[in-house]
Amino acid sequence: MTNIIEISDINDPRVAVYSRLTEAQLRVLDDGVFIAESPKVIRVAMESGYVPMSMLCERRHIAGDASWILEHSPADMPVYTGTREILEGLTGYKLTRGVLCAMRRKELPSVPDICHVARRLAVIDGVCDTTNIGAIFRSAAALGIDGILLTPTSCDPLNRRSVRVSMGTVFLVPWTWLDRPVREISALGFKTVAMALTDNSVSLDDPALNAEPRLAIILGTEGDGLAHDVIADADIVCRIPMSHNVDSLNVAAASAVAFWQLRGK
Repeated sequence: MTNIIEISDINDPRVAVYSRLTEAQLRVLDDGVFIAESPKVIRVAMESGYVPMSMLCERRHIAGDASWILEHSPADMPVYTGTREILEGLTGYKLTRGVLCAMRRKELPSVPDICHVARRLAVIDGVCDTTNIGAIFRSAAALGIDGILLTPTSCDPLNRRSVRVSMGTVFLVPWTWLDRPVREISALGFKTVAMALTDNSVSLDDPALNAEPRLAIILGTEGDGLAHDVIADADIVCRIPMSHNVDSLNVAAASAVAFWQLRGK
């Protein structure tokens, strides 16, 4: 029996996870919580082993778009609903997909676990824009990246906006936080490729790059790019050939180009 709870007050403490708690507070709540938005994304998360804790949606979706979610969730899971005005006031924006779900985080794999089976890695160093993180994950999933390592200065992939922009691919590509200096990835059996524009950068379409059996593609911050020490420590520094004197691309766009070109033969 679905546990439907009507919400009439945007300050109802039962729905604080959807309204008042920050991303940082969600990360430490009940050993880690995140919010997934839209039935499609929530289903991808559930099929990837994430457990739903509660749901917030318009009533019309309970027997509609959210029906699969409810059929595969605990029978006593709270399903909060209310008028469109109440839900918009509670979340601060219109629910364009109509469904939010609070989900429990899973334990992340270790760096060696991800590296052990990977041929192509993405290393995200200091990228803190949630939209870019989501877009990088979507490109990684589509273009054959086997795992993603993020430095602690990067944005959390399970940030609500990152999850939404990724269309759920943050649940499909194995990832974890990089608990060691970027230069130590070489010790795990990878040739490191820093995406940067320097005097000694090789072109992305250099055939020797694709011939490498295991590559770790390092992507830097949106504004300043990779730090000088990261570039200096990399085995290879690589640039994307461009026209019209354009010297750089947004990191999400650059990642898609690099992932495609360096996917291996």
